[in-house]
Amino acid sequence: MASYEDYTAGSYGSSFPNIGIEALDALDDEAAPRILLMGPRRTGKSSIQKVVFHKMSPHETLFLENTNTVRIKEINNNQLVHLQILDFPGNYSFADAAGNDAGDADKLEGGLDPDKVFSKAGALVFVIDGQDEESYSEAIDYFLHLAKLAYKSNNRLSYDVLIHKIDGDSYLSDDLKIDCRRDIQSIITDELADANLPIHPSFYLTSIYDHSIFEAFSKITQSQIPQLPFLENLLDSLIASCGIDKAFLFDVVSKIYVATDSNPVDMATYELCSDMIDVVIDVSCIYGLKGKGDALAYDADSASVIKLSNDYILYLREVNRYLALVCLMRTDSYAKSGLVEYNVACFKDAMSQLFEAKSKFTAKGNSTSSKSTSANTKSTRADSSHDQKADN
Repeated sequence: MASYEDYTAGSYGSSFPNIGIEALDALDDEAAPRILLMGPRRTGKSSIQKVVFHKMSPHETLFLENTNTVRIKEINNNQLVHLQILDFPGNYSFADAAGNDAGDADKLEGGLDPDKVFSKAGALVFVIDGQDEESYSEAIDYFLHLAKLAYKSNNRLSYDVLIHKIDGDSYLSDDLKIDCRRDIQSIITDELADANLPIHPSFYLTSIYDHSIFEAFSKITQSQIPQLPFLENLLDSLIASCGIDKAFLFDVVSKIYVATDSNPVDMATYELCSDMIDVVIDVSCIYGLKGKGDALAYDADSASVIKLSNDYILYLREVNRYLALVCLMRTDSYAKSGLVEYNVACFKDAMSQLFEAKSKFTAKGNSTSSKSTSANTKSTRADSSHDQKADN
């Protein structure tokens, strides 16, 4: 029987279940940022990516098999959310320069060169089981081991620590969650300072049973988007022009937000705007597909305005392929709906110009890379021909 791993990629990603040196070499020229998902065994790493990027129900993750090989998932939802996620088995051990396993003997034998893995990576996401207090010290030691390997290969790598599974009986109050994060953050920060590693990880409390994991991956994804300052400036201009309280730019497929304005993010507001996407998609599936079969019920005509009971309005408008602008504003601000629609149209136009410039830059980079490869090939052939003549 085929396992879930055989068909999770769906319409929005591709899967490379078995990875070796050849697979990494083949990915070296890819423009997509690479995110490494690592941590001890049974911490929920695979469950996280299934829930966030493949829309798996949290309860279905209970039936996932253990991850025994490194797996690559390519996420290509739109022009901003294009990622390569490497899901590593728990306690994965890299090979050292001599080809031996680097790490403790109880770690899973790996064989991959850490330089090849970390040099092309954009972020290291380390998952700690928040419910297993007895394994904290082991998990922290493993993180420090990975941080030392990663920093040697790539000093620009960002580090994110997910204190996961904070949804059990051990965390019935927010104070307990905050204490857990403070303790782990304090230990890791002190250990990094003692090791003279100038690394400053971000720490998140997460669970697949609420929006916290989507909030965390929103921040992680944003760190891999070079255009983020430009997007934030655009959203700041939009809310100032329309009297909007909060604006998010959402990836419709995963429901992570790739950008927001400079105002602080309130978790309740984020959850409300995120849930609006589900409402719009569900209603469109019933009334708006028009015989399109299994296609996602979201296109250039997708738009919605929902009036809430507290004198606020939720506003959604399609921006680009699987990108949505979702705003929270007062009813008075939407009284001038024409002004709002005009400014949103200007925002969409600016986004189109950004995507066009990005496409041209990417095409130019690919052309330059192709010419360089061709030149290297010609040079190699010329050297080979010269050597043959010399031998004769």
